[in-house]
Amino acid sequence: MRKDRILITGGSGFIGTNLVQYFLDKNLTLINVDIRQPLNCAHGPCWVQGDVLDGSWMERLFFDFQPTAVIHMAARTDIAEKKSLDGYRVNTQGTENILGCIKKTPSVRRVIITSSMLVCRLGYKPMSDEDYMPANLYGQSKVLMEQIVRKFGLPCTWLIIRPTTIWGPWNTRYRDEFLAVLQKGYYLHPGNKSVIKTFGYVGNVVYQIHQFLNLPDEDVHGRTFYVGDSPIDFRKWVEKFSEGLNEKKVRIVPTWFLRCIAFAGDVMVSLGIPFPLTTFRLMIMITPQILDVDATIKITGSPPYTMDEGVHMTIEWLRKY
Repeated sequence: MRKDRILITGGSGFIGTNLVQYFLDKNLTLINVDIRQPLNCAHGPCWVQGDVLDGSWMERLFFDFQPTAVIHMAARTDIAEKKSLDGYRVNTQGTENILGCIKKTPSVRRVIITSSMLVCRLGYKPMSDEDYMPANLYGQSKVLMEQIVRKFGLPCTWLIIRPTTIWGPWNTRYRDEFLAVLQKGYYLHPGNKSVIKTFGYVGNVVYQIHQFLNLPDEDVHGRTFYVGDSPIDFRKWVEKFSEGLNEKKVRIVPTWFLRCIAFAGDVMVSLGIPFPLTTFRLMIMITPQILDVDATIKITGSPPYTMDEGVHMTIEWLRKY
């Protein structure tokens, strides 16, 4: 029986870095196709520099590697683009190029396409896989991407995953923004109201992705799954990190006070000056976001890591890197 060969696009990013390490630890054969070099320099030997927008080059790579599974994660993930969907061509045209390569490669048996929870605005709970309400161009690009996948007619088993708010080692944005502010003692938490959110420790997410590669076709084909952990109280999660980094409780302040700071942050950012809090980031903090990960946990099994374990491993990574 032929050994599995996994092709990952976008494996140099946050989730991708953890996924590549997970597969390497299991001695699986893989390549990471990414325009950027890996965050973890130890992953250099399995990295191939390439652009998913270069369809002809991608076809040659697929032909040479002959993957049995494809995990497509390459994407532009920021929300900075305000003018045109063309700024997110890697999410739409790039995905279409990958699908075309898959269609021409008979060895591929399983495909996982990575979308985003932002196909719906924060706080909106979709009633079906195709119930969309994006709030920005990034979200719109991911809606188009999902629609392209569903209409493409892939000849193999495929599924779409939507990561929830994922945290853990190798998340450099969290490291440089949220965790840096928390570690310096500058973090202020908005009010005492409980805000329930669907987060996901990255170790649990890569476990779920691996499970999706091996589940029966009939359990996953053509379906969309949120990946992450069961919903948690956002404040409890913040406090775990605060205690682990500083051995202190977080400071609670009125939400109206943070709105004033966030407004000032908007002005600073508009002038090109980095600022840790903006109106958008505050909205993320105070808006409940409960997503349906039960279907995922039901078929992939209980996640292997608790929140406490995830926090501990993330702090260990911060201290090491």
